[in-house]
Amino acid sequence: MSLNSTPSAERLHIGFFGMRNAGKSSLVNAVTNQELSVVSSVKGTTTDPVQKAMELLPLGPILIIDTPGFDDEGSLGEMRVKRAKQILNRSDIAVLVVDASAGMSPGDRELLSIIKEKELPYIVVYNKADLLEAPSKKGAKSNPEEKIQAAKEAAAACGESDVIFVSASGKQGIEELKERLAALAASAGTEDRYIVRDLVSPGELVILVIPIDKSAPKGRLILPQQQVIRELLDAGCSVLTVRDTEFRQTLGSLVKDPALVITDSQVFKKIDAETPSYIPLTSFSILMARYKGFLKEAIAGVSSIRYLEDGDKVLISEGCTHHRQCEDIGTVKIPKWIKEFTGRDISVETSSGRDFPEDISQYKLIIHCGACMLNEKEVDFRRKCSGDQCVPFTNYGTSIAYMNGILERSLEIIPEAEKLLK
Repeated sequence: MSLNSTPSAERLHIGFFGMRNAGKSSLVNAVTNQELSVVSSVKGTTTDPVQKAMELLPLGPILIIDTPGFDDEGSLGEMRVKRAKQILNRSDIAVLVVDASAGMSPGDRELLSIIKEKELPYIVVYNKADLLEAPSKKGAKSNPEEKIQAAKEAAAACGESDVIFVSASGKQGIEELKERLAALAASAGTEDRYIVRDLVSPGELVILVIPIDKSAPKGRLILPQQQVIRELLDAGCSVLTVRDTEFRQTLGSLVKDPALVITDSQVFKKIDAETPSYIPLTSFSILMARYKGFLKEAIAGVSSIRYLEDGDKVLISEGCTHHRQCEDIGTVKIPKWIKEFTGRDISVETSSGRDFPEDISQYKLIIHCGACMLNEKEVDFRRKCSGDQCVPFTNYGTSIAYMNGILERSLEIIPEAEKLLK
């Protein structure tokens, strides 16, 4: 990832949904002005979600996602429909594309019902408006305005008055669609959120502890580390980055104490022992849980570790996919620490990337990563799944701090933490 590009997880996600041959891919290409998706008159040309991160005026940085037809058939078709539903879980805005020449089908209505159930901002787009037929007096010529007006009346009769008619092939109505999407984006926007910037003051020194071991990506820093560095610079702070092996020596050489130490969770115990109690200490993972909006659930769920019994299942879930190293934190270190902490024979299962199981009722606890590669909408979906199925939900940093007896210390820097701990 380029250091000057907006990460996909930070972009507004706009998903295009609909039946096969409604013209979703053609519409995506028209909106992006790129040949992003393959277009064909054959139904089901789009077999897997296609996504593109881009800058699109007047929307700004967005992620456009083209999905398979919701009415796809056969065993493969069922899998594609499932993938399309999964895209809904991480979409900030849904665009329902309807074939205007055919009108809204039962499948369109079902899809619209799902969108409304998820409380997503949405827009219904009737594509192929150029193919509309409108009733006209014998011998009188029909014009496009009459056709669209007749279609709008038909849509209103179906309970959908806030619709837009476009022609992807003729590029008609595309600019209006972009403006409508921009308006939806504004309504779907959230207040400014920070990982750490609001916890520090200009001129303060912050130390970042970043282990460089076999699990560290070669030649680069991971996304939370990049984001924290940028926020601290924006806040006017001095940033000192150091490996855990040099932390003690570096801290002892400072003339002025740091205002905050932020560490990788894997070395939480070591850095806690080497950091005086009067210096605030937390982890990248705990800050990410706060940033992604699930710190409350992470704190509430973490004590479940203490009550695990022999044979209980724990799901350790990561939002990204990467090559597993011999000392991987999700598959090796955390399972080891859980068994050492509980003294129980715990069954640990893992998931990564987009493969978050729908049925999680079999698990006694879910321990999630910092979710830096997931947008807030998908994180919120996973958190709600856990709540709906009464499965405690926490994350890497919170659980590691808890098992090392330093959870309260790691939360002292966070203003709302005192209330969350009660």
